[in-house]
Amino acid sequence: MRAYFFDDVPGDQRLAHDSGEPVSEETLTALGVLYWHIPLDNNAVAEAQIDAIALERDYKNRDIINVTKEGLGDQYEAKLKMFFAEHMHEDEEIRYIKAGSGFFDVREHSTDRWIRVHLTPGDMLVLPPGIYHRFTLDESNAVTALRLFKDEPKWTPYNRNAETDVNPYRQEYVESLGQTVRASA
Repeated sequence: MRAYFFDDVPGDQRLAHDSGEPVSEETLTALGVLYWHIPLDNNAVAEAQIDAIALERDYKNRDIINVTKEGLGDQYEAKLKMFFAEHMHEDEEIRYIKAGSGFFDVREHSTDRWIRVHLTPGDMLVLPPGIYHRFTLDESNAVTALRLFKDEPKWTPYNRNAETDVNPYRQEYVESLGQTVRASA
């Protein structure tokens, strides 16, 4: 995992967009973003570590998503567009990268800047409910990820707007940071 501020230079979203300003794991933790690296070299050990995290965090379900042209078929372009739209969820978003790589961008609430998190095989990321974020593939154009869920598998995005700014999950998230909710433009 490597995190840094997004450079905001127009262009292909799959490029690194590295501003040269690194972001520490501590900064991500302060935003409620959790991270583990669980190497894939011993599947039994990796599964045991994932199972321990799932038990501790009360994740009851899981599935695999293949974000590739082959895996998503005719929905590939539409799904990538949807994943890259700034949104939040009312549940945690948990991803363990099994193959390929991609970027999660998360909003730093105090500055409204994007923090880009590059994930590669063995990386596990947990985004808290209410955090604004987006996802895109990198230039590899493929990622296979284990998704974990507290309840039934679902992925419901709420695109950023004035309504999501007052969503109770968003408000709870912002309050957890000790800050106030800013309305979207």
